[in-house]
Amino acid sequence: MKLVPLLTATSLALSALPAMAQTAAIDSSALREEAKGVFEAIPEKLTAIKQTEDNPEGVALTAEKIELGKALFFDPRMSRSGLISCQTCHNVGLGGVDGLPTSVGHGWQKGPRNAPTMLNAIFNAAQFWDGRAPDLAEQAKGPVQASVEMSNTPDELVKTIASMPEYVEAFQNAFPGENDPVNFDNFAAAIEQFEATLITPNSPFDRFLAGDDSAMSEQQMRGLQAFMETGCTACHYGINLGGQDYYPFGLVAKPGAEILPAGDTGRFEVTNTVDDEYVFRAAPLRNVALTAPYFHSGVVWDLREAVQIMSSSQLGTELNEAQVDDIVAFLGAVTGEQPLIEHPILPVRTQETPLPAPM
Repeated sequence: MKLVPLLTATSLALSALPAMAQTAAIDSSALREEAKGVFEAIPEKLTAIKQTEDNPEGVALTAEKIELGKALFFDPRMSRSGLISCQTCHNVGLGGVDGLPTSVGHGWQKGPRNAPTMLNAIFNAAQFWDGRAPDLAEQAKGPVQASVEMSNTPDELVKTIASMPEYVEAFQNAFPGENDPVNFDNFAAAIEQFEATLITPNSPFDRFLAGDDSAMSEQQMRGLQAFMETGCTACHYGINLGGQDYYPFGLVAKPGAEILPAGDTGRFEVTNTVDDEYVFRAAPLRNVALTAPYFHSGVVWDLREAVQIMSSSQLGTELNEAQVDDIVAFLGAVTGEQPLIEHPILPVRTQETPLPAPM
């Protein structure tokens, strides 16, 4: 587990330079080559997921699974109350979040952590703030069963799905050759396939990486340069600008209890390892300008403030005003084309469909 950002003496010196010293003309070609060593562009589309050395082709995405997963993602009847769907907390039209500090679930309970975006989540090394789910299929099973979220059970969910002939047929088409395709694992696999289509390519940053010097403004390019030179890339790297590893929140200086609640010990709750106390997955920064409020506690609404907190807490540096402005401008350049999803017409319930439980 990577715990210490790799800060060079040059990086630290650059972070302390006056703003005027950092306004020299940007060599876009050199900047691009440096960035390509750290980041990767979002592809236009995915055709397969879960590629491994043993299975380089991965699991193919199919139209049948994707369409089924979309219906399940939007269907509130997957919850005990019949009111809460995946879309409730991961709104496709709001950058993949619900815009709340923490989500509201069954019985109007508030969840313990801010809902991460599901846009581009397929590129994360693991899911949830503490990484407890290795992939999106396992992630899909969690909220369904959490009493503070959808408060359902696998058996009740399968009973609900199996009560509607349209769903039964859709599962048969999506999982051909299986004797009993309507099951909890296939429910999760279908949602994973749909979520794998929720990616946001062609951001100004992606176009810059592809060679378009006009894709980003001078300020955004300065922000990219500052983002790399001040050490942000020690945690926020790769295709998703994060989401790949775990780090202590407050590596250099712990933020206040309102930002880092004492009762939430992060990855420690998964591993029971002392070194993992207050360790969280580095937040992916794709579309971050759309996904306020920030951090697992969801208490910071201003991206500029979030950048300043990260600088002092994780890097032990105080960025000057111009650097903060430039980095925030760069973070605006990683907003990609948002997926346009037509809300599906859902299967009609039958007399056998379980009735919703009171909230």
